[in-house]
Parts: sequence; structure tokens; C-alpha cells
Amino acid sequence: MKINIIASLFLIAPTLLYSFNDQDSVRYHLKEITVSATRTTERILETPLAITVIQKEQMMNNRGVSFDEAFSLVPGVLTQSRTGNQDVRIMIRGFGARGAGERSNAGTSRGLRFYTDGIPETEPDGRTSFDLLDLSNAQTIEVLRSNASALWGSASGGIVSVNTIPTTLGASINQQTTIGSFGFMKNAIRYSSVTNGNKMYVSLSNTSSDGWREHSQSYLTQLNVGMLSTISDKTKLGVYLLGATNNFRIPGPLSQSQFDVNPQQAQNDAAIYNPTYVQRDERRFNRLGRIGVTVDHQINDLHSVSAMTFVQPKYIQRSERNTFRDFTRYHVGGNFLYRNALEFSSSIKNQLVVGIDEQYQDGVILFYNLVNGTRGTTLKDNKREGANNSGLFVQDEIIVHEQISVLLGGRYDNITYYYNNFITPAINEERSFSQFTPKAGVVYRFTPSFALYANIGGGVEVPAGNETDPPSVFGEDTVRSINSLLSPVRSITYEVGAKQIVEFDNASVLQSLSYDVALYSVSVTNDIIPYRGGRFYFTAGKTSRTGIEAGAQIQFAHGVSLMGAVTYAKNIFYEYKVDSVYYSASKAGMFADYKNNSMPGVPNMFATLRARFVPQFFTHTFAECELRTTGKYFVDDANTLSVPAYTIADAVLGGDFSLLNDLTVRVFVRINNLFDTKYASSIWINPDRQSSLLDYSRAAFIEPGLPRNVIASISLNYAL
Repeated sequence: MKINIIASLFLIAPTLLYSFNDQDSVRYHLKEITVSATRTTERILETPLAITVIQKEQMMNNRGVSFDEAFSLVPGVLTQSRTGNQDVRIMIRGFGARGAGERSNAGTSRGLRFYTDGIPETEPDGRTSFDLLDLSNAQTIEVLRSNASALWGSASGGIVSVNTIPTTLGASINQQTTIGSFGFMKNAIRYSSVTNGNKMYVSLSNTSSDGWREHSQSYLTQLNVGMLSTISDKTKLGVYLLGATNNFRIPGPLSQSQFDVNPQQAQNDAAIYNPTYVQRDERRFNRLGRIGVTVDHQINDLHSVSAMTFVQPKYIQRSERNTFRDFTRYHVGGNFLYRNALEFSSSIKNQLVVGIDEQYQDGVILFYNLVNGTRGTTLKDNKREGANNSGLFVQDEIIVHEQISVLLGGRYDNITYYYNNFITPAINEERSFSQFTPKAGVVYRFTPSFALYANIGGGVEVPAGNETDPPSVFGEDTVRSINSLLSPVRSITYEVGAKQIVEFDNASVLQSLSYDVALYSVSVTNDIIPYRGGRFYFTAGKTSRTGIEAGAQIQFAHGVSLMGAVTYAKNIFYEYKVDSVYYSASKAGMFADYKNNSMPGVPNMFATLRARFVPQFFTHTFAECELRTTGKYFVDDANTLSVPAYTIADAVLGGDFSLLNDLTVRVFVRINNLFDTKYASSIWINPDRQSSLLDYSRAAFIEPGLPRNVIASISLNYAL
């Protein structure tokens, strides 16, 4: 029944990519959408993978702060904002669900990898923070929703690739100011230039907010410089400079009773946390930068090479679990790729990619006592953490008669963790994980605008650094060495799908239609599960993820367009027993069997529908309305706690106006959560249990969503 409902929604709510331009321009975008997240540049219809490309126009009517604003129309992808800033929980087909809890501010999104202009945001151990990413610079975002481990490493759930280099000819200066409820303000200025094969931009932005919840103030300053230069007929050089500083307070999760009484409060109940989040001034402060260089060289018509290198220093301060922590880290890496394009005959072509990736991160962490929310004078611990990730991959694609593409590939990865404790050197440890992951896929293009595809691929995820702390008995939080209970997460993904683009006669009411549908089944072994709200981790035996996801876009005559995405999935524990000693020493030898339970943190259904109207009598204005619904889901492995389903409505009204020949103004007003729905925007998986194994009465796990709020924006664009 549910699948029938989803299929009906998909059929009635397909939509066309929104564009500010005329119909011909829209059609051009549809026909020529290309992707690079496959490590080659090819048309989206030619790839045997589920890929969504988010155009800049689709992201312009938001605050431009976090991925939850950009990903609402991507099927299979669920994003949840923790406190309304850039700290989000991102899931693709259930991967990334563990990115919630006490330690999620150290990184998120297991099984997903993020890149900006080909440079990794994801660290060698799989964690990702988004402090360097300013979404107002994004020109396109490619979301590869299929298993990508054979090409990118720890990416069983997929890849997110952000492209910031401008493509519009000419030079311009854009200044945008956005203000909103709860003291929100973002000021951004960007200079862009595309001339004579050279592309570059410089941007500076500052974002601040008082926060809706108590103890949730934040600020973020970002500087971005990007340049892609054609230095010869065959060589392109890219240079990217980024810097950021941010500071945001963390209000903490609420219990169900706290949420019911006052969702705006911070966690300040000493019976739940002692000291409380307010007392210890829980917060995160970062200063970080990055220098990245890319080179692409076309040797001849058949052979080309590319290389990338980067260095990223960072300094982090965090008050967490009654401890003040000082991190000093550096992250370096690069890759080298060789591409070969052969034509065996007029009808058979071959594209070969061979490459190597290298990432290394190292640094010292100082643990001090926490005194009234500030760093004390007592050094509690002093250790060095390092991680090295090396990967070698090959991918070959054979194209037959421009209709059939067969893709074969594989990758070998090795990651090593280094732990040196300068106070207790006896517990120093080093541990390595390695794995080979294969991939195979096929595409059959019935017409240039319609394709069916299928793929199968292996995946592997190694434990992240914050997951390797060993579990302790209930009530203790000591960090000693590497968690011996963890093993690499291994998965196999089976996927079939269809993609189509249909254009109709100009006289038709229905102008154009595009859609993609994917069915998938993922079998996972050794899934890493957070416990006690993410204080420690161990593995489930086997989990199963099966689902259908669909995205569609349609353009009608008279300025009406629709966009929709819907996902229905079943995520269960297939084999999973838990030793209860990790909750309480008195529970040693007692086991809980969660077989056939739903995986926590992942709803069975979520969907988005967006409608847009551009009146023919006043084409410079537009109106949008968006509905987002998320189904009920569980909070814990035992499926004793859950959060109810909710639906959020947003509305936007705006316009573009030319004041002078070279000056245009864009304004919009957006109302989020139009009907002031009370809901949990994110949760902590497997929260702390109090007193006994089954006592959840005071468990804190809810991060409340923002109530009705308003933002207004004005941007000035001056063509030089």
C-alpha cells in the first residue's frame, strides 16, 4: 500500500528544473547536464549510477548556510539540522545516520564523502566537517547516491561534490545581505570573472545568529578564493585558498518531557547531565585554512593526466563531557589520475581511469579540566592521533554503439591509525585496516533521452577516529586506546534504475518532463552503532537496507513548474545481539537481541514537493511553496523510543529587477515552517539510559526544530 502511494506521488509530482531563463535555456540544461563525481566528465544519462545535480538556481532562495537547505529535493537523501546552523546530520540510503549525538560535532556522515572542487572535505578516517564550505559559492552540487567505494574509498552511501568555479562569461560583483528571525544575519560579497579561458572568484562572508534555543549562539566567517586558469592549450591549473573561523554553542538534547514543556530551553537539568550543557558552556571553536592546487593536462587525443594536492591546518577548541580539549591538526593529501580514451572501432569506445589517492592527518590533543566552562590549569591527558589513508583504483568503461555502456572497476584501500599517549605511553597503539572493493554497472540508452541502468558494488568503511575510543563500564568516560570491538563495515549494494528527459511541443500545456527512479538493496556487515548518545561505538552483525527513490521535474506552460522527490525504505537489523555490560557492570552476561528491529534514526518514508509560479504578466517575480514530510522513526535499537512523523511547509516570494544596464537587484522573503509545526529536527541515537538497562524516562535525545521563522534577502549584482 505504501509503495503504491509513493508511486502515485511520483507520477503526479514530477517537475522540471527551475530556471530563470527562457524555455530554450531550460531545455539546454536538461540535455547537457554533465557530472564529474564519476572521475570522468560525462552526461548524466550515460552513467550507471543514481546521480542528482543541484543547480545554483535551486539554492538561491535559502539562507545559504547548510546542506539541509540544498538537499530537500534529492531523493534518497535526508538532512536534519541540529540547531539551525551548519551542523547537520546527512543520510544517504541510511549511511550517515550515526552522525548524531555527543560526539557528532567532531564530524558526521559515515559512509559518505564530500569534496569541494575535487579537494576532500572528508578526513582520512571518514569524518566530515563543513566549516570551510560556503554554500553561497556553490555553482552546482553533484550528489552521487550509489555505492562509490570502488572509486572513492569509504563511500558506501555516496559522494557529494561541490563546484564553486563560475561559468558565466564576464566579470561581476555580487553583494548579498540576508536577515532573519532569532538574530540571523549573513553578509556575503563575491567577485567573479570568466574571460579568455580563465575563471576565478573571491568571496568573503560572515554569518551570525542569536539562536532560537537558549545557549545556541553562533558565528562563522569564511574567505574563499578559487581560480581555474588555462596556462596552455593542453594544461589547466586550479588554485584554491580557503579560511574560516567559527564558534557556536551547543544547547544539548532534551528529554521528551523537556521538549513537551519548553523546546526552546537548553539542557540544564543536573539530574540528566552534571555539569549541564549550560554550566560547562558546551561549544566548539575552529580556526582552519586550506591551500589546494589542481593540474589537468591533455597529452593528446587519447591520453590525459591530472593531479591534486592540498594542505589544511586547523586549530580546534571544544568543551565536551566536563573536559576542555585543545586540538592542533594538519591534514594533507593529494591524488594522481591517468585517463585513456580509445576507439576500437567506429562503434566501440573505451574509457580507462587509473589513479591513486593519499590522505594523512596528524595532531596533538590536550585534555584539561573544565572550570565554569573555561579551560582549567590541570592537564588530564596529552595524546597524538594520526591517520593515513591510501587508495589505488582502476575503472574501465566500454561504450558500444553509443547505446550500451559497461563499467568495471575496483579499489584497494589501506588506513592506519596511530595513537601515542605522552602521559601513559604503555597504551600506545597502531592499527591498520585494508579492503578491496569491486564495482560493475551497465547502462542501456533506448533513446538519447531515456536510459535504464543496473550496478553492483562492494563497500567498506573503517572506524572513524572518534569511534575508536574503547567502551567502558557505565558511568565512566575514560579514553585509553583503540576499540578492539570494531571491525571495518562491509557492504554489497544492488541497484537498478531509470532516467528520462521528455520535451514536448511549445504549444503543449506540458512543456518538459524529467525523472529518475532507483531501486536498491544494501546488505551491511559490522555496521558501526553509536551507544550512550555517541560516547562509544560497537558493531551490529548484519543490517539490511532496501528502498525505492524517485525524483521528478516538470514544466508547464504559463510559468508553472513542479519539483518532487520521494523515498520509501526499509532499514532493519538482520543480525544483532548486544552485551548489556556496556550499560551497566551488573548486566554482564546479559544480551539483548534486536533482530528484525528497525534501524534508529532513519525514517521509512520522506518526501518533498515544491511548486513554482512565474506570472506571464510580470515575469520578473516568482512565488514558491514547498512541503516536506518525514515519517516516524525510532531513536534506539530496542525500538522503545520514537519521534512522530511531521510535515513542514515553506513559502517564498521574490523577484529580479534591472535598475540599470549593468545592475540587477534580487529580493525575496521566505517563511519557514509556515504553520509553526512543533517537531524534532534531529535526534541522538541510543541516548544515555539512567539507573537501569530499561529506564528511558530521563533519556535526552531530541534536538527541536525551529518554529515559524522569516528571512529576507537582497542582493545586488553589478556587471563590470
